[in-house]
Amino acid sequence: MGVDRMRMFSKPTMLLVVLCFWAAFTEADYLKYKDPKQPLGVRIKDLMGRMTLEEKIGQMTQIERKLATPDIMKKYFIGSVLSGGGSVPAPKASAEAWVNMVNDLQKGALSTRLGIPMIYGIDAIHGHNNVYKATIFPHNVGLGVTRDPQLLKRIGAATALEVRATGIPYAFAPCIAVCRDPRWGRCYESYSEDHKIVQAMTEIIPGLQGDLPAKSRNGVPFVGGKTKVAACAKHFVGDGGTVRGIDESNTVIDYKELLSIHMPAYFDSIRKGIATVMVSYSSWNGRKMHANHDLVTGFLKNKLKFRGFVISDWQGIDRITDPPHSNYSYSVQAGILAGIDMIMLPENFTEFIDDLTFQVKNNVIPMSRIDDAVGRILRVKFVMGLFEDPMADPSLVNQLGNQEHRELAREAVRKSLVLLKNGKVASQPLLPLLKKVPKILVAGTHADNLGYQCGGWTIEWQGVQGNDLTVGTTILGAIKNTVDPSTQVVYMDNPDANFVKTSGFSYAIVVVGEVPYAEMYGDSTNLTIIEPGPSTIRNVCGAVKCVVVVISGRPVVMEPYVAGIDALVAAWLPGTEGQGVADVLFGNYGFTGKLARTWFKSVDQLPMNVGDSHYDPLFPFDYGLTTESRKGN
Repeated sequence: MGVDRMRMFSKPTMLLVVLCFWAAFTEADYLKYKDPKQPLGVRIKDLMGRMTLEEKIGQMTQIERKLATPDIMKKYFIGSVLSGGGSVPAPKASAEAWVNMVNDLQKGALSTRLGIPMIYGIDAIHGHNNVYKATIFPHNVGLGVTRDPQLLKRIGAATALEVRATGIPYAFAPCIAVCRDPRWGRCYESYSEDHKIVQAMTEIIPGLQGDLPAKSRNGVPFVGGKTKVAACAKHFVGDGGTVRGIDESNTVIDYKELLSIHMPAYFDSIRKGIATVMVSYSSWNGRKMHANHDLVTGFLKNKLKFRGFVISDWQGIDRITDPPHSNYSYSVQAGILAGIDMIMLPENFTEFIDDLTFQVKNNVIPMSRIDDAVGRILRVKFVMGLFEDPMADPSLVNQLGNQEHRELAREAVRKSLVLLKNGKVASQPLLPLLKKVPKILVAGTHADNLGYQCGGWTIEWQGVQGNDLTVGTTILGAIKNTVDPSTQVVYMDNPDANFVKTSGFSYAIVVVGEVPYAEMYGDSTNLTIIEPGPSTIRNVCGAVKCVVVVISGRPVVMEPYVAGIDALVAAWLPGTEGQGVADVLFGNYGFTGKLARTWFKSVDQLPMNVGDSHYDPLFPFDYGLTTESRKGN
């Protein structure tokens, strides 16, 4: 344009042109999704309007830490990373090492065009159980015994703080399964056979995520700051009701029973602002939950108005077909169309990305389904504050395994113990035990084994035997800490009966039970304690007055031994703080726990739950003897 023609514009016209250019520039430069003052819906809409299909599918993809690098995060726009059981930066890695690893991967995510932060998830199901030196709380089977929702809330808060201490903002917990058959290898992840107890224990959710603000809308996720984590209610739905307790199997019940037994805790979880829900491997009346549109979309999302995101289990969509991964394109289609938003893909994530991209571009899966999934994932990330504060906070590292949390775990152990028998010896009940006696015997494979105490999902997926797995107190160590200094404590794994009879012991404490296990490998048809447990009970309890402490993830066969035992205690899987067991055995605190599960006489009775017509237990649901504290005895 020449100078003469420029002069044709009046000053007001020139000003208008300049203002238009300035407005266009500032609008292009202003990213609403990065402005925390904008309403949540506006931020989600603005960001999604800028995203390509590849970026959206990346948000739906969760990969295993072992495959994740900053370059992978950037190249594939990965939305989430996880640590599976035993997947750690290094053996006995410090909190600082975890923080550095998470931050490195986050930098990769933030280096993408839109800078969408990733969310790192981990199984923290009884404390931060993958991590060395973390506080390991009792497994849920014990916590249900406490009937104490506020204790669960405090445990949730402590767990969240320890998870955040390692830079992780997302925990795959709580498990709100209603275990109806103890033969199931995940029964210890269930609070009770009674859905009302499971519902009450969802109070762990505001502990993990923070208290829901009064004005929050039902179904909208909530996470309250840098010391809280996004939680995950799992496994939707009916995972605890499979036939014969077979893991990943079929739950055969009608719709009314599904809603009345297995669904109620999801109502409570959603009301408390749960951020995510994980789908179960199991089927309902022959239909895989990972492919169940009616329940995942129709019920959970539409009827219950859940607004967080739905995540698959580990390789969950692969297992839609039998054998797994035999028709992967179908599995991707079925899982995504069912309503799963984020897919846990530990290994084959590029195959998933390619397959889903192809199906969307060819109108097999509608773009509306992708947008629903991504909008839900972004909603959780915005609610958590990840866009404003995506990097892990190294100032929290000292919270891992702190003493306050260990004292809380010790309290939880005390409250989770159930006294099943307390026979009289010389006209007095055996428990609480006297601290000051000449000599006592501690026997059994589980008395000095921290790994046995903690059970599965501790450091490794299937758990670890021995005392080197993490930091804690064994039951033997706790006994030695508690008795009078003048009392001699003799420990023998499996002593000979004649030795016990002739050694002048005042009494014996026998600690026996199950070895660690987790899903798949934990299913049991016989539910027996490991050898030499039974022979130890017979050898010791036939020779001296004794209390037997059972370490197990569920009720086990005890009927053959009860008559020969003076006192019997169910300690479940107490975790790292074995001192809580000694606190109650020796009367510093009384027994208060009540069974949250029926204790059967024989496995032939199973499944058997309170209210069943064939109910004939060894110890019924809600049973538990009590004692008074007797400090200084």
